[in-house]
Amino acid sequence: MASDNLHAPRERLSKKTLHMHHAIVSLMEEMEAVDWYQQRADDCEDADLKEILLHNMREEMEHACMVIEWMRRNNDDFAGMLKEFVYTDGDIAGHDH
Repeated sequence: MASDNLHAPRERLSKKTLHMHHAIVSLMEEMEAVDWYQQRADDCEDADLKEILLHNMREEMEHACMVIEWMRRNNDDFAGMLKEFVYTDGDIAGHDH
C-alpha cells in the first residue's frame, strides 16, 4: 500500500503532498511493469506472445506518461524540470540548470 511508504505521519501531510505521493508511487509501479514486460518479451520465443507482451508494455508506458502529465499540471517545480530537460537537445547529464 502506498501509505506504507510515507516518511511522516499521514495526518501531518497536506492533501497536495498525499496526491503527489500517490502519483509517484503509481509512476514507480507503471515503470516496474514496463521493465517486467520488456524482460518477458526479450525472453519469449513465441512470436505471438511476444507481441502481446510488447503491447502490454506500451500500455504501461502510456499509463506512466499520463501520471507524469498529471504531475506536470499539478507541481510547478516538476513542470519546470520537465520544461528544462524533456524534448531538448544536447548533453543531459552535464546540463546545468
